[in-house]
Amino acid sequence: MDIQALFPSLNLDRLQEQKLLLSLVRVGILALIVLPLLFLLSNWVRAYATKRLSAQQGMVLSKTIFYTGLVVIVFAVLGEFGFKLSHLLGAAGIISIAVGFASQTTASNFISGFFLMAEKPFEVNDIVTVGGATGVVLSIDMLSVKLRTFDNRYVRIPNETLIRTEVTNVTRFPIRRVDLDIGLAYREDIARVREVLLDVAHNNPLCLVDPEPLVIFTGFGSSSLDMKLLVWATKADWLGLKNSIAEEIKQRFDAEDIEIPFPHVSLYAGSETAPFPVRLVGGETPREYRQP
Repeated sequence: MDIQALFPSLNLDRLQEQKLLLSLVRVGILALIVLPLLFLLSNWVRAYATKRLSAQQGMVLSKTIFYTGLVVIVFAVLGEFGFKLSHLLGAAGIISIAVGFASQTTASNFISGFFLMAEKPFEVNDIVTVGGATGVVLSIDMLSVKLRTFDNRYVRIPNETLIRTEVTNVTRFPIRRVDLDIGLAYREDIARVREVLLDVAHNNPLCLVDPEPLVIFTGFGSSSLDMKLLVWATKADWLGLKNSIAEEIKQRFDAEDIEIPFPHVSLYAGSETAPFPVRLVGGETPREYRQP
């Protein structure tokens, strides 16, 4: 290969041509062989660590290996063309100081990312609620966390925001509780209704026996006796139990003739015997309803 023919403006001697040719060959090997191998290695580490450890740790290890190897390849390529490592590190130090002053928010998110990875309030594939967003954690990166909401929207939340605000991990524990608020007519027998609710819970295959279902009488409402049914399910069956047990309660109440009341409003005129004044729209008020 004639380097001088390809680059006539370089004006190289024979020895310099050979050195440049060897440098180009080594750079080609790095680009065509080492870089694809780095991709394969990082993907293999991620898959292996995900099976043995967790999805989050697999992602962190994979990115650490990939970016470390990428930096080594970049320095090796620059070294082939005569750039000295000491000069590059000095320039990188000056640039990093300038960038640090100019991007304090980025630095804060970067540091917050380390705290999130160390504390591990949630992991990849967990369902979390942050502010008004609820979704599945796709990735935990050094600057932000990515979520996919249940209506398939992509949400990016800066790490600093996660450190400063309240985060709810919906799927951190293996079981979850379903709370159902139930209103009963005042004529109903509370003890009988409690037995019916517990029987519905015990017959639902998604409801756990331990912790056992619980019925709580919460108070006297304006139009109903207020009760709460507490049942437990695995996090995978939580939504199924919430839907199925509500339908089963309605069907059982209809079969047992248990009334679920609608809101009642009583109007009081201020006297037990005086008639309530009524005014007809578009006509004259009847004599018996007129106020004296």
